Amino acid sequence: MIKSKHKITSVVLCATLVLCALLAVALSANAASGDTIYVKVDNDWNTSVMYCYAWNGSGGSGNQNNSWPGLQMTKVANTTNIYSYTMPANYERLIFNTGNGGSQTGNLTYAGNAGDGKIYSLKDEKWTQYVEPTTSATQATQATQATQATQATQATQSSGSGITVYLKNSKNWDSPYCYMWNGSGGSGNQNSGYPGLAMTNIGEDVWMYSSTTTYANCIFSNNSAEKTSDLTARDGYIFDPETNQWEVYDTSPLQVRSYTADPATGIYAGMDVTLSATAVSADGGVTYQFSVNGAVIRSFGAGNSTVWTPTATGTYTVTFDFRDSAGHTNSRELTLTVADDSAVSKPIIKKMTPSLGSYIRTGSPATVTVNAGGGHTGTNLLFYKYVVTDPNGTQNTPYYTLTYTFTPYAEGEYTVNVYVQGSDNTTVNKSFTLNATGGDIPTTAEPTTAPQPTTAPQPTTLQPTTAPQPTTLQPTTAPQPTTAPPATDPSGYQRGDANKDGKINIKDATYIQKFLAEYDGYFVSVALGDMDGNGRVSIKDVTLLQWNIAEYWW
Repeated sequence: MIKSKHKITSVVLCATLVLCALLAVALSANAASGDTIYVKVDNDWNTSVMYCYAWNGSGGSGNQNNSWPGLQMTKVANTTNIYSYTMPANYERLIFNTGNGGSQTGNLTYAGNAGDGKIYSLKDEKWTQYVEPTTSATQATQATQATQATQATQATQSSGSGITVYLKNSKNWDSPYCYMWNGSGGSGNQNSGYPGLAMTNIGEDVWMYSSTTTYANCIFSNNSAEKTSDLTARDGYIFDPETNQWEVYDTSPLQVRSYTADPATGIYAGMDVTLSATAVSADGGVTYQFSVNGAVIRSFGAGNSTVWTPTATGTYTVTFDFRDSAGHTNSRELTLTVADDSAVSKPIIKKMTPSLGSYIRTGSPATVTVNAGGGHTGTNLLFYKYVVTDPNGTQNTPYYTLTYTFTPYAEGEYTVNVYVQGSDNTTVNKSFTLNATGGDIPTTAEPTTAPQPTTAPQPTTLQPTTAPQPTTLQPTTAPQPTTAPPATDPSGYQRGDANKDGKINIKDATYIQKFLAEYDGYFVSVALGDMDGNGRVSIKDVTLLQWNIAEYWW
């Protein structure tokens, strides 16, 4: 009886092994590893990026191709809405989606539905056999020719009598179209009826359209759903609908990515202008040179920014030159206008010392100053305030002063926020950073302000345009009262004796500043602090008091 049980058990085990082998063969036949599947975005999803999330069972580590939303799919060449994905392993289920927070399909079962060479239609929600689109030899040749640049500094040119334009798909259009025309349009004066003809994706989300006839105007659109304004067609240029600008379509070995001036507008004589640029090269070793009206202000070097300070009004051409280790070159230009601030009523911050990114030493006093202009209204006074934030987030208690000195004790980045107020209470501000170090001040790093041959050397301390300034706050124009305020007030103290110590000196000016900055325990009555007789105590009274300490007319 025992032997009989053993026989039965053996038979059951053998049958189980056979069944497992058959299941293994069946699973192997449905394996997804290496299969390429496709999705057609033919519904209302507005996207240029698709993802495939694949998993087994309930998901989890080791049972999915990647964490949600999966891995990005590849847009199929010469198509506008078809994406492909090659399965890296065997998976039972998948979801097509547009990324985190975007649109997605339901859970799709792979076995028995998808498979190598199958495409899923988002509109029909069905799998069918994928058929590769046909592409003419002429189209393929045009796409290749369009991406070839003959000179680094020139726009890509199309061949023949036609015109080639490019679109930077910065708005993620699903189906970019280009409509071209001459004159008022009409038959024979346009490339097609609106919205024109479909553009070709040539990679990196850049789309191209080449016409066989030269046209003067064009409109880019998302198959008419969203469109640009009427544009003047520019052969070999790329248009960015986000910035609404044409740029040279740079396909050279040394590609320029950016070139800027800060500020680009509202520039005045004596104002610091930061020039910056970036370029990339497969050969590496990119260096930068900056010139103004043909004069080099900083020769080729690794640093990609410098500071230019114009000393006169006028129109200037700034040239950015690029060079890599293989000898490739490129260049760009900007036109900047420098104005006169002699009649500007709003304060203007022109220059800050030390300059942006400069190094200061821990444990040593650091003095920050600002050179400002404008403020030509009222009494033409300018008042300065500095707020310094250390690397730990601690700020000083600010009050108005011509310059500000502080001692950094922590290493790291200090943020200085400068406020300049005009006599009409109009205030402007600007922030810059300083780097505090306890070691040696770096000498190998390229300075942020290069020597400027077109301007006079800048002093290390703030220099006025008129008479030298004393160490205490001085107004830009001395206020002249028409009548002197009363010498004393009902309390028996003289006007200006804010701290009531029986003396009028710089301590009283400091006392009023602390009162205005809302220090605890400080109070100044109108009778003692109102130096200009307008019925209130303000920073103007501090300035007038300091001036009168020197003149002492009462």
